[in-house]
Amino acid sequence: MTIPRIALHTLGCKLNAAETATIGRQFLDRGYRLVEFGTAAEVCLINTCTVTERADRECRQIIRRARRTAPGAFVIVTGCYAQLAPEEIASIDGVDAVLGSREKFAIFDHLDPSVRPAVPRVCASELEGVTEFGPAYAVHEIGRTRGYLKVQDGCDYLCSFCTIPRARGGSRSQALEECVGQARTMIAAGSKEIVLTGVNLGDYRGKTGERLVDLLRALVDIAGLERLRISSIEPNLLSDEIINLVASDPRICRHLHIPLQSGSESVLRRMRRRYTVGDYRQLQERLVARIPDCGIGVDVIVGFPGETDEEFDETYRLLHELPVSYLYVFTYSERAHTAAAAAGRAVPPQVGRKRNAMLRMLSQKKRHAFYRAHLGKERTALTESTTDGTLRLGLTDNYIRVGIPGVEENTLLRIRITDVGEDRCRAEAVGEAT
Repeated sequence: MTIPRIALHTLGCKLNAAETATIGRQFLDRGYRLVEFGTAAEVCLINTCTVTERADRECRQIIRRARRTAPGAFVIVTGCYAQLAPEEIASIDGVDAVLGSREKFAIFDHLDPSVRPAVPRVCASELEGVTEFGPAYAVHEIGRTRGYLKVQDGCDYLCSFCTIPRARGGSRSQALEECVGQARTMIAAGSKEIVLTGVNLGDYRGKTGERLVDLLRALVDIAGLERLRISSIEPNLLSDEIINLVASDPRICRHLHIPLQSGSESVLRRMRRRYTVGDYRQLQERLVARIPDCGIGVDVIVGFPGETDEEFDETYRLLHELPVSYLYVFTYSERAHTAAAAAGRAVPPQVGRKRNAMLRMLSQKKRHAFYRAHLGKERTALTESTTDGTLRLGLTDNYIRVGIPGVEENTLLRIRITDVGEDRCRAEAVGEAT
């Protein structure tokens, strides 16, 4: 009997990666064999993102690739783009089924992937009032040794540029004891580092009122946990309690990714963000005072409708002054059914591209300065399965990419940074992490 093959592809964030892994386990439990996407398979599943127009376009390209490399496969598209535009996706040549955000965790209740339908199946229910939580975790990211654990989903914020509340529903969280149980499973399977993920992670609330800091305390008490990393967290939800816990417990990575989006007060108001530039600056000051070696990442959007040269300059100056170590820069992408899209006053594309390039250059300078500040210093680093020549790649607790000679994969080490390159440092192992 031929064993059917399933190929998975994830677009977007770490949260999507965790959910793709959970979807994949549904197929593995039914006898499927996981194969690399882009090779022959009986089923190809694409988990989509819709944060930007580019993500939508990439989804369409991946669908065409799936049909070329596996012409007879049952092609399933799910995720945020599938929830927001199911009929649009179903009209793309080669798609056999479209599953919305609620349906993706129960694929076999909706489909028989062994039989391709004559016309695409669309299963995407409304999310208004949704309360169920689709549990998801990934034991390993491909090529690395950290796993992703989803503890929160959805969002109650109504930022004027964002479609995620429509794509995922309102904020909801997994019970603390279930998070702990899944973390134990991941540790038993070999994960050295667990990355907590969510749409609005800082809004985590357990079934009896526990907050994110309570979950962090419960997770670091698990026997065998070596490293815990917090993914992106909104600045208004990064409490002093969380900062103090990160500072005091060496198992929690000294790395925080804190979205800014704009350094202009007027743009922040138009974005409907829940903090001011002053709030953000004070948060960073408290953070580096408590954790001087913390790696700090920042999301920023350029070209937001009506963004003037003066408003962009305010953003640039703020980021230049702040002790951040890298930036994720996005050019504004109009999303249907958002307040920003209805506002008009589009920034010319060439202006958006110029501003994006300026901030990316600033990010390179910030990252290099952060790396240089650690030259000769010791950190803990988790090695990965990937290599570059004779160097084993790895990541420090405070988010410095390193290459280390003569070490094994999936090992937590004490390392010393010996040289600084453009995108990573060279390091030497000095002993086991304690």
